[in-house]
Amino acid sequence: MKKYKGLIIMLIISLCLFGGCNGERTKEETKISYEQITAQQAKDLMEKETGYIIVDARTQEEFEAGHIEGAVLIPEYEISQRAEKELLDKDQLILVYCRSGRRSRIASQALVDLGYTNVKEFGGIIDWPYEIV
Repeated sequence: MKKYKGLIIMLIISLCLFGGCNGERTKEETKISYEQITAQQAKDLMEKETGYIIVDARTQEEFEAGHIEGAVLIPEYEISQRAEKELLDKDQLILVYCRSGRRSRIASQALVDLGYTNVKEFGGIIDWPYEIV
């Protein structure tokens, strides 16, 4: 039995040294995700940052009823088809919202899946305590 313990320990050490216990992550393990922030944090970013874009992930009708000033309408169900044509800088700060937060989370994940690296999702306009146009 002692003979096998030593063999097992050597096997474990070998696997760690040569087989993936070295702390390196696979591409899937280092997958970039969007950051979920509050409406207050989004407002703070809008006040101090420049060069950002606000994406409204709602429908045309919802957008026309009222939206955050400067927002660009790209409905959640069109993100995959339109983003790379309309959001050219994949490292640009992109702030995403919808009505309640569900569609903005879907849209934000779709953006990340397309390679966008600085996506912040801040929920829904129903929780936006600031001015809309």
